[in-house]
Amino acid sequence: MKIGFDNDKYLQLQSQKIFERVNEFGGKLYLEFGGKLFDDYHASRVLPGFMPDSKVVMLSQMRDKVEIVFVISAIDIAQNKLRSDVGITYDEDVLRLYDLLTNRGLYVGSIVISQFSKENTSAVKFQRKLESHGIKVYRHYHIDGYPSDVAHIVSEDGFGKNDYIETTRNIVVVTAPGPGSGKMATCLSQMYHDSLCGIKSGYAKYETFPIWNLPLNHPVNIAYEAATADLNDINMIDPWHMQAYGLSAVNYNRDVEVFPVLNAIFAKVLGNTPYKSPTDMGVNMVGYCISDDDACIEASKQEIIRRYLLAKVAARKGQLSYAIADKLQLMMSRLNLEENDRKVLVEARKHEQMSGCHSAAIELPDGRIACGKKSDLLSSAAATLLNAVKALANLPDVNLIAPSALEPIQRLKTESLGDIATELRCDEALIALTVSASVNPMAGLAVEQLTKLRGCQMHLTTIPSHADAKILRKLGLQVTSDDKYSCKQVYFS
Repeated sequence: MKIGFDNDKYLQLQSQKIFERVNEFGGKLYLEFGGKLFDDYHASRVLPGFMPDSKVVMLSQMRDKVEIVFVISAIDIAQNKLRSDVGITYDEDVLRLYDLLTNRGLYVGSIVISQFSKENTSAVKFQRKLESHGIKVYRHYHIDGYPSDVAHIVSEDGFGKNDYIETTRNIVVVTAPGPGSGKMATCLSQMYHDSLCGIKSGYAKYETFPIWNLPLNHPVNIAYEAATADLNDINMIDPWHMQAYGLSAVNYNRDVEVFPVLNAIFAKVLGNTPYKSPTDMGVNMVGYCISDDDACIEASKQEIIRRYLLAKVAARKGQLSYAIADKLQLMMSRLNLEENDRKVLVEARKHEQMSGCHSAAIELPDGRIACGKKSDLLSSAAATLLNAVKALANLPDVNLIAPSALEPIQRLKTESLGDIATELRCDEALIALTVSASVNPMAGLAVEQLTKLRGCQMHLTTIPSHADAKILRKLGLQVTSDDKYSCKQVYFS
């Protein structure tokens, strides 16, 4: 992978910018963190060299001054909203991130449940669960007229009915498991309550994308549109910034549309409007840290194709409208892209045509392609994984796992566990490979290669089973597939 981003420079510039903004407000800053806080895989894909945990590393460098507040919507809890990139619900992700951050020595002060109502039994149970672990929980409520009715919002019946979050640090990072959780409203509510207590505080937004100082149609910014296609986010030139400074800056429609209302809220809470544009609110320094623009352009093009393929699969599963896939296809056409510009897709389909079986392909770090096909013993994903680690270990094309070792596992699956699928999936094949390593040195060498697959591209000619998809995700592979099932079963595990 060609590096296109200077991560060390980013850590330095970003922390410096945040401290500058804290000083501008006289001491206390509510910093809304957009995007993923801990594992920003989208950023690492479109900005090769950006580390997925960069934001947490940066916060760790200023841990004595930082407090983290999580916000989760009660509506998302009730609907079991899923974070698709890690395969867990939003409430589970809050618990996961709480553990990850506290284990890194960061202080998570509390968790806010927004849009709370006592009738939402799922939210009530989640609050009890958090409190049973000694975690502070605050409730914020639906406010009629938000965000347009400023007089009502900034009143006792608006922000005034929310719980006041007790914080002890100068930088309060407000983050969430996903969009629409209520981060900005939480920050504004806190500023309202601070003003009643005579505490001077301010607000800033840390959103990695779109990158404000890249051109509107730069592939990195188009890739952000692709990532949020289902949210109807649209990149646009910030008209407020152009009016105030005569300079072009890229922002997205929601921030531009809500800015006049935000300014009115700032004026009512703070007595003044500290920002002249939504771009002014941001502290993002990512655009200053791109070291190889061509590398980021190519990576972003691949991400747009990847998002399109994922959308087609989601539509086939009934999880997304086909209109989203059509929208992504239009984005591809803006950059003269097509499916066949994804190398592993071409190789997987070619292998399927030659073998007559469902197939998959992985592009190894050195550019070689490893392919595999479905058989009576292995799923196409499992076969390709085994071929990939063999290639990485420079092993001959031999069976690393004896068929005699696989057959008892198959019998256990079908006869004892009642599994319809006879072929071994990725987790089962990897366990068998690990067991084989005790008697087969080549299998041991193959197991050692698994970590090298992180970040590699993979394509399957059929939708992977849930079990295979989970393992491929844990291995860090960037997986796409054709939008067809491997069988005609309605229940597909």
